[in-house]
Amino acid sequence: MKFTILILLLATLAHAAPADVLGKVGDIEITSTDVREMIAGLDAEQQAALAKDPEALGQYVRALLVQRLVLKQALDQKWDQEPAVISKLVRAREAALTESFLQNASVSNASYPSAEELSAAYEVAKSKLIIPRSYKLAQIYIAKDKAKMESISKQIKAKGADFATIARSSSEESTSAAKGGEIGWLTEDQIQPEIREKILTLAPGKVGEPVSLQDGWHLIKVLEIREPRTPALDEIRDNLVTQLRKDRSRSIRQEYLATLLKDHPLAINEIELTKLVEKP
Repeated sequence: MKFTILILLLATLAHAAPADVLGKVGDIEITSTDVREMIAGLDAEQQAALAKDPEALGQYVRALLVQRLVLKQALDQKWDQEPAVISKLVRAREAALTESFLQNASVSNASYPSAEELSAAYEVAKSKLIIPRSYKLAQIYIAKDKAKMESISKQIKAKGADFATIARSSSEESTSAAKGGEIGWLTEDQIQPEIREKILTLAPGKVGEPVSLQDGWHLIKVLEIREPRTPALDEIRDNLVTQLRKDRSRSIRQEYLATLLKDHPLAINEIELTKLVEKP
């Protein structure tokens, strides 16, 4: 359904005058203006995700270009004139209009939540917000060479070699290797059981024994440990505001539909409904 709606939007944009070209496939171009309009049509959560992740945004643009390429093929073959396709497009238009109207009708007040409402919601949710024990970890990863991993492990433990230096030169996982092996903060439940078991007794600054997983060998160093804690309101303010507004919009939407159905009672002919599923 979403793909069909997107095709309709792309068809509208296909004749727009070229502007700030962002990408192309063959002789098909897509501009920054096109992409901004597309992103504006996404929900707030999707927009935020794209804004925070340049790689995801790049994938989104690539997907739009591919869709335009497919759209051109479809239009060249007059696929939009097929009766079955026309019916689908009509239903897609109806669904898009309905959803857009409901979204507009359920928008919460821009001032919501107030500071008092936000604080109250935080206090209510506080007991469920506890962040488990967290570990800041670094790793040296070797895909298949057990002997190489054992050699590295012995070197670090016997000679006190610098873990970060060896990670940069020897680790086969490029992203963490570039940062001296650092893989960042992980809560206990985010760490694979085999690794978690090895690091539970390690103090900050200590290196565990090599761990064999399906993807290869991992040598883990514990950099820091945080005990379980409840995040302060300021740490989760943005996420809490987003969730509260989403909950409020859902509530407004339900209230709107309830009022609409109260003013326009719904009735279904059960006999005719049964006939729809009866075998000929």
